[in-house]
Amino acid sequence: MKLVDCARVIRSKNAGPTTLSLDLLFDDEPRFRQALASPALAAPAIAALYGLAPDRVAVIPYPPAFAIKVVLDRDLVAGDPGDRDVYGAQQHGPLLSVSL
Repeated sequence: MKLVDCARVIRSKNAGPTTLSLDLLFDDEPRFRQALASPALAAPAIAALYGLAPDRVAVIPYPPAFAIKVVLDRDLVAGDPGDRDVYGAQQHGPLLSVSL
């Protein structure tokens, strides 16, 4: 199953000038648990998807909201020359092709 078929929300945003946050929100506990158990959403897989070292990625589940937050380091400080997404709002794209 594709992540886009089971997550209600897939979004990204800055979590400070050097950190990016990816938010995954699910409608129910079974979908949340399925996503959380998937190796495709483990830190090493997300790191590979974004071209980062695994130690630069944290996957944080929040069961009361059926949510998963992925926190990763930005390659550039937000707003530095070469930064193509100052707000980090367009960085969730690689997650759209993830299969659980």
